[in-house]
Amino acid sequence: PCKASKPQLEELAKVSKLPMAIVYESDIGDDVHNFQIRAFPTYVLFTQGKESNRVEGVNLTAVKEMMEAATPQWEQTEGATLGGGASAALSPEQARLQRLAKLGGNTSAAPDSKPAAEAPTPMETDEPAKPAAESSTKSDEDVEMKPEATEPTDPTEKLDKEAIKTLTESMGFTLLRAQKGLLCGNGGTVEGAVEWLMEHQEDADIDEPIPAGGVAQSYKCNECGKILSNMANLELHANKTGHSDFEESTQSVKPLTAEEKAAKILEIKELLKAKRAEREEGEKEDAKEREKQRRFMGKEMAKTKEQMDIEQRKREALQRKREKDAFKRERARLRAELAKDKAERQSNKGKLSTKLGVDGYNPDGVQYDVDNEESGESGEQKQAKKPKVDAAKIDDYLSKVSAYRAGGDGGKCLKILKAYVGNVADNPDESKFKTINMDNKAFKTKVKPFIGAKQLLLAVGFQQPEGQPGSLVLAEPADYELLAATKAKIEAAIVAYG
Repeated sequence: PCKASKPQLEELAKVSKLPMAIVYESDIGDDVHNFQIRAFPTYVLFTQGKESNRVEGVNLTAVKEMMEAATPQWEQTEGATLGGGASAALSPEQARLQRLAKLGGNTSAAPDSKPAAEAPTPMETDEPAKPAAESSTKSDEDVEMKPEATEPTDPTEKLDKEAIKTLTESMGFTLLRAQKGLLCGNGGTVEGAVEWLMEHQEDADIDEPIPAGGVAQSYKCNECGKILSNMANLELHANKTGHSDFEESTQSVKPLTAEEKAAKILEIKELLKAKRAEREEGEKEDAKEREKQRRFMGKEMAKTKEQMDIEQRKREALQRKREKDAFKRERARLRAELAKDKAERQSNKGKLSTKLGVDGYNPDGVQYDVDNEESGESGEQKQAKKPKVDAAKIDDYLSKVSAYRAGGDGGKCLKILKAYVGNVADNPDESKFKTINMDNKAFKTKVKPFIGAKQLLLAVGFQQPEGQPGSLVLAEPADYELLAATKAKIEAAIVAYG
């Protein structure tokens, strides 16, 4: 960059009214640090021996603006010393040689250098004129280059000069990058600097000047003061402690030695061992507590189940007692009804005086065909005493059966009678239909209890033969016309019963 911009700088020097000089790094040596030169090229403007402005890097536009801004001030003080005396005007080449002489550099003038112009007439002032020698001496002091006082916080002061020389001269790094590499690298060594520069050579701020306080090399927790080497350790520390106040720090974290690493590993192992023992102890306590809870819940569940069983047994016992009481009351009622019916039958020659009501079933008026066990008379004897019933009685028997309305008992009885009579009427040659088993459940529950049902079967020709007390047999010759007519009447009674 310096060589590329030199022709343009020389053209600018030809038209500028300010004296200009080029100083090479090799001419001033270690004074580069005194003048805080961090980039090449660096353009420094001196006013009356002190730095007043500078431009770092190749930026000739900024240099031109800096010189134009300083030209009016320089023209007002041109040729006058601080004490009011005149000073000789120097060419740019002479000014450069003079500065090099003061810095101890090579002062040999170029072959084509011209002698300095004669000093102009001193400026008129209210003070008496001073000797020329004094004026010349004062002028030399005015143009003397004085570096700015080095700030005590400059981080580059403590850097190894040999390491900087190796990085800049042997490896070709710029001074600024060499300084940054030593500041930010591992251990401040050349190897650490090179490694850091290789990793950060594409950073946007790689050529930015080093801050006065130095380059941030770590992070500091303001809450506990701990120094953290990188962002990963910072995040780990924040998650572990809950701290949130951090700042960048120029303090570097030195790598641990082998002994320190071994001691740290031993410390971590002891800490892990203590944590493991604490966790195991906590797990034991938790297991004991869970076992206590399990036993307690088991006892509570057993108590609850026992209480529920007791309540269930109480409810069942109460229900049985209620059923037993209801059964006793019903049995007493039935006994009272039977006693009443028995007394009434005895007083009315075996008949009840009560009749069925208009609305249907009346328990007190229903007559059941039961054998009179007390009289000792069998069904055959009663049948023998009764006069022979003709076909005209069939309608009366059907009316009596139809009177049973409770639970549809009368309708069920009519259907059974239709089956008995209809099977014989429709199948006169089938002998199996001519015998009715009175011990059959259907006959005993749906025919025998109802007055008029058995009498109807006897009226159509069924008889109870001797030696077969549990059967009714159709007598021969049978009146099949009567059977068919009776079947039709039973069907009509079923329809009317609904």
